Amino acid sequence: MEIIIFILVSYLLLSVSLYFLFPKAGEAGWKGLVPGYNFAIMAKLVGRSPNYAWWFLFPIVNLFIYAYLCIEMVRSFKKYSFLHAVIAVVYAPAFFFYLAFSKDENYDGPTLTREKEYHAQLVEAHEKGNTRQLQKLQAANPYKKSAVREWSEAIIFAVFAAAFIRMFLIEAYVIPTSSMEGSLIVGDFLFVSKAHYGIRTPKTVLMIPLLHNRIPLLNRESYLANPNLPFTRLPALESIDRNDPVVFNYPEGDSVYVTPGRTFSVYDVRRNSDFLSLVPKQYPLTVRPIDKKDHYIKRCVAISGDTIQVIDRQLYVNGKPAQNPTNIQFTYQVNFPGSLNSGKFEEWGISKEDMRAQGPGYMILVLNEDQKKKVQSLDPGIEILPYDVTQATPNPNNLFPYDRVNFPDWTVDNYGPVFIPKAGQTIRLSTQNLAMFRRAIEVYEGNKVEVENGNIRINGQPADSYTFKMNYYWMMGDNRHNSEDARVWGFVPEDHIVGKPLFIWLSAKDGKLGNGVRWNRMFRSASKI
Repeated sequence: MEIIIFILVSYLLLSVSLYFLFPKAGEAGWKGLVPGYNFAIMAKLVGRSPNYAWWFLFPIVNLFIYAYLCIEMVRSFKKYSFLHAVIAVVYAPAFFFYLAFSKDENYDGPTLTREKEYHAQLVEAHEKGNTRQLQKLQAANPYKKSAVREWSEAIIFAVFAAAFIRMFLIEAYVIPTSSMEGSLIVGDFLFVSKAHYGIRTPKTVLMIPLLHNRIPLLNRESYLANPNLPFTRLPALESIDRNDPVVFNYPEGDSVYVTPGRTFSVYDVRRNSDFLSLVPKQYPLTVRPIDKKDHYIKRCVAISGDTIQVIDRQLYVNGKPAQNPTNIQFTYQVNFPGSLNSGKFEEWGISKEDMRAQGPGYMILVLNEDQKKKVQSLDPGIEILPYDVTQATPNPNNLFPYDRVNFPDWTVDNYGPVFIPKAGQTIRLSTQNLAMFRRAIEVYEGNKVEVENGNIRINGQPADSYTFKMNYYWMMGDNRHNSEDARVWGFVPEDHIVGKPLFIWLSAKDGKLGNGVRWNRMFRSASKI
């Protein structure tokens, strides 16, 4: 709501400034107060067709049109410097008020027309060989820009154009881990659409363009948390469906320790004492706004209003077996007589990361069904058995919602049931189910939750029910035994949704271009995996 108020106030100030400025250019002041028409008059005053104002109907493009129009407007008052252009872009109403009320500033005519006329004089003097006139015109040329300024403006435009496209429309991502392996693998570079699920306005406004949250080499955050704006999401082109791969901000990424190896959330450390040795004191706690949390990509296996449960590795949604991804992976113990020839593993898509352990006569491998068949074909004596991942996982039951009393014996293979909250839906609350929904109520939806003598209070008031404000989603990796997903950190709120993967534009072997390119994955659709 605040960002809408900011935009409305800024537009109101712009209109009022034009009301006072237009008369200096021979136009009636009231034209500055008419939405849309005021931009058409601005276009006319700088030497463009009034129809130029129709570009303001196109989102994102209109931001650049507005910037150009403001720069051209101040140039029409003989303000040609780089600083003048910057002020016009940063906050045009203030500059327009100055031009309107300053007795020393006057309208010089449409700048584009004036510049065209001046250029014609230069050409004429050159063609006639009038060296003196040419030198005089060149020396007095108010439109001339130095090479440094030309390059500076070109670079600034390119950077900000790329930043706006990245912020609002399409961004490139790389797959860093094997949690979606079988569908998306380490080293896949994706283009992700931010428009499909609704463009989000940025929360942070002061940042280094083209960087997400860290400055390379300096190991520092690339933005200032304040000032900031609340999120607004524009209408979506489509809704999130079950089984869609989705890019989102890491829900528990609000407070993190950034180490060279990986990023740990403060909740990881609190839940697992083993992480304390991995997060030494030299890595300070970093607090991040929503749009600067790390990006994750998982498959949305359930949408708001659904109930999920995992029974013996099979996911159930609303009581029915879910459609498994084509290349869903699990961990297996492969027992073999003698030795096992792993020469074709890379060709079959079995990476080094998929080889979890090995010993005399056995290997622990992460495989999909097709890979299982190929490994089995190596020797009829090979035995492939489901592997109990809890044997190799510290604190295997340390899963969302972290309440061993009310949710006992949950594992990654036998988990749930879990209800996925839906906007406008009311649930009954009790101390038995509070752990499941507390973070959503308290952190994501901004309420204060307390429990006193077995009674729940929300914002100081007794509560035995709660109506959710947002939709939530349940995300899981296709590599079900090597995926830090909703089973670890719970629901993904709708305001954390970033976008929809479009296609793979590059794929580097093992995530390093030096190892070669997977040409067979280039330009494959990433939204239908």
